[in-house]
Amino acid sequence: QVQLVESGGGLVQPGGSLRLSCEAPEFMLDDYAVGWFRQVQGGEREAVSCINMHNGRTYYKDAVKGRFTISGDKNKNSIYLQMNNLKLEDASIYYCAADQDGDCLKFMRTTRWWEIGSWGQGAQVTVSS
Repeated sequence: QVQLVESGGGLVQPGGSLRLSCEAPEFMLDDYAVGWFRQVQGGEREAVSCINMHNGRTYYKDAVKGRFTISGDKNKNSIYLQMNNLKLEDASIYYCAADQDGDCLKFMRTTRWWEIGSWGQGAQVTVSS
């Protein structure tokens, strides 16, 4: 398992922007699939976005395409999620996750999220007018 430390999140009005960060302070993420899940209270944890840290390819849930941008910085062992034009339905706890398999398609499609080995502590994103 890899320790992941999240930061960012907060309260924003609809249409606003937030940025999430996720760092692996003690591990190299070069060959990992790293990304974000989100989960509302009582709901399922769902994949939002993933980046393959080896080749830089990015993947998004349809509902966030064109609004969210994931990026990675190998030098800082970090990834970021820039969230623009936030909607009420984006409000959730966002969890950073890292999968040693390096397979973002698997990451995005999984219904067995608990099998992903490494997780951040979660960041609250609240969208409210």
